[in-house]
Amino acid sequence: MIIDGGQAETGAIAPLGDRARLLSRRSFLAGSAVGIGALGLAGCSTTDGLLLAEARNTYGPMPNEKFPIPAVDISKVDPKYYRRAVRYETKEAAGTIIVDPGNFYVYRVEGDGTATRYGANVGRDGFLWSGDAYVGRKSEWATWTPPKEMIRRQPEAAKYARGMPGGLDNPLGARTLHLYQNGAYTLYTIYASSEPDTIGSGITSGCVGLLSQDMIHLYARTPVKTKVVVLPA
Repeated sequence: MIIDGGQAETGAIAPLGDRARLLSRRSFLAGSAVGIGALGLAGCSTTDGLLLAEARNTYGPMPNEKFPIPAVDISKVDPKYYRRAVRYETKEAAGTIIVDPGNFYVYRVEGDGTATRYGANVGRDGFLWSGDAYVGRKSEWATWTPPKEMIRRQPEAAKYARGMPGGLDNPLGARTLHLYQNGAYTLYTIYASSEPDTIGSGITSGCVGLLSQDMIHLYARTPVKTKVVVLPA
């Protein structure tokens, strides 16, 4: 994604091995291996069920938004990209946002060696960038205007040359964090995506997209001037 004058462009659980070791050789020889297998399957099923139930809750509809946001079709998202709290060692201060484009993750540092991790889409080849930045401004349901460079590459975008109003079809989505360096706009953003099948892929012109529910969650916890670190891909 490339930004022009404040507007943006877009290109389009726990292993069970220890349980087996706790069983005696005698019980194993007596045929308990069948029971172990059943226990393992039941444990995986329960874990998967809890993960899906949590995801459905996390990515459910948001009817109170200015433009009501529908539930995410989580079948289109690899579970490893669901929002979750993880161990994450870093010297960065709590509140810092760290973008890891090589693994399609965005982290919000929580301190004490933990972070909130979000799945993301990132810039495609030729549009990747890295470095330190900060959130210079924030916007909700922003108007999107394709820059001239995009219109030259994609003439169909010319119909939005005067701006595309905010809404569910707007590439910027429900929330946007605009990234700055040394007082200047970098032309990059972290934005809300309504396309779950893009999470875990490189599809934008350099910007970073989170599912709308994740972006709203991050946006609410991110004040202006928050440090953003974009790691090399």
